[in-house]
Amino acid sequence: MFTGLVESIGTVSAIEQQGDAVRLTVRDAVVTSDAGHGDSIAVNGCCLTVVDPTTDTFTADVMAESLDRTSLGALAVGSRVNLERALAAGARLGGHLVQGHVDGTGRLLDRTPSEHWEVLRFSVPDDLARYLVEKGSITVQGVSLTVVEVVDDDPEVGASWFSVSLIPTTLADTTLGDLQPDDLVNLEVDVLAKYVERMLGHRKGPGHE
Repeated sequence: MFTGLVESIGTVSAIEQQGDAVRLTVRDAVVTSDAGHGDSIAVNGCCLTVVDPTTDTFTADVMAESLDRTSLGALAVGSRVNLERALAAGARLGGHLVQGHVDGTGRLLDRTPSEHWEVLRFSVPDDLARYLVEKGSITVQGVSLTVVEVVDDDPEVGASWFSVSLIPTTLADTTLGDLQPDDLVNLEVDVLAKYVERMLGHRKGPGHE
């Protein structure tokens, strides 16, 4: 379990192709300071298991399913990635409950700067858009963000989309400041919304509306 508060930006130092999987090595001194074999680290919001930690790198195996369904397949040596260690018991929950299980991907549509913040719009698959609400939570590339606006099936865009407002600290301390239009991003919706939908679905039947 994670919070969506990025601890550090790491750099991909090696990618080893293994047929239907890759072995990914990331360099960062912060998250490796106490990393052990089998620990969980979120890389751009995707929960990966540490295989070979060193003093400033960790290696993780990424299977084909993850490569196909997340933005990890687009990584190259030198790519910058958002990193977060698993939430420790008793720690402050500053963001929201994030599983590190990417639900799908979207693309940056545009970014509109202002004096003190920047508004970013992202496309979102229709099957995920239903879980988004204004002022609700969304995880983009492992970053916990507050949804500003949601528009379903916008004909001008050709897709559903949502927007977020980012303060300078978020732009500087995460890779969201590097994103360019059409860049692919990992999305994880609030798991509570999915549970509510599931429970309400089971209530439907004789005597229920």
